[in-house]
Amino acid sequence: MNSPKEVAQNYIAIGVGKTKLSAGRMLVLAILAGMFIALAGVGSTIASVTVANASLAKLISAAVFPTGLAMVLVAGSELFTGNSLLIIPVLEKQAKVSAVLRNWFFVYIGNLIGSILVSALAVYGGTFDLFSNAAAAAVIKTAAAKVTLSFGDALLRGILCNFLVCIAVWMSFAAKDVVGKIAGLYLPIMLFVVSGHEHSVANMYYISAGLFAAKNPTYAAAATEAGVNLSKLSWGAMFGSNLLPVTIGNIIGGLVLVGAAYWFVYLKTDKDKKAK
Repeated sequence: MNSPKEVAQNYIAIGVGKTKLSAGRMLVLAILAGMFIALAGVGSTIASVTVANASLAKLISAAVFPTGLAMVLVAGSELFTGNSLLIIPVLEKQAKVSAVLRNWFFVYIGNLIGSILVSALAVYGGTFDLFSNAAAAAVIKTAAAKVTLSFGDALLRGILCNFLVCIAVWMSFAAKDVVGKIAGLYLPIMLFVVSGHEHSVANMYYISAGLFAAKNPTYAAAATEAGVNLSKLSWGAMFGSNLLPVTIGNIIGGLVLVGAAYWFVYLKTDKDKKAK
């Protein structure tokens, strides 16, 4: 396996390559990543309603969700949260801040498109009819809960989430084979889901799926019967109440706590020694 220092050194070239992709390629790869994460969300939601016990349902959901990042990293695509690590080539003066911001812009938009595409296909394709519409009630409940978080809670949960996501990416880069990559990323992603942290790209799916599902009278009735309050569920709340603070938190968690921290430990220290 690659040591943590080797991962840091290897990521310089990986990050530079990401910033040099054409806008079209960035967008397509980002749409795919959004779809991968959203599909993991679909499976995670449906798996969670296979059992009545809420604690066990949460654990099952968390066990399924890492499939999304596995597809992102093994199949190849561009995920906004993982790209917080692009701070490493910037600090190494191998990439410009403007190039990173360009990457983040196109990747975020692409992730959003891919997530909403899957949520629409799942809802209008009847995927959430399963278990007498219990799956639909679950996805609406999740969306409603996410848009009612306070700004501070969403921000802090976003920080913790992307700390774990970027650690998962880092651990996958330590492996030199597919099995090792999946094993490396699995536990940190499972941990963030079971802990209830907030991931901006996952929420693009979860909230939009809830919004689409709530427009279906049968699904809305199932959610209302389950005690879900739909009054605050809206597209404006999705972006303003959730994605805004969660995205800021995700950037802080990945950029500062992982990217900048490991750059300081493994790359800056070497430069300081050579300068003496």
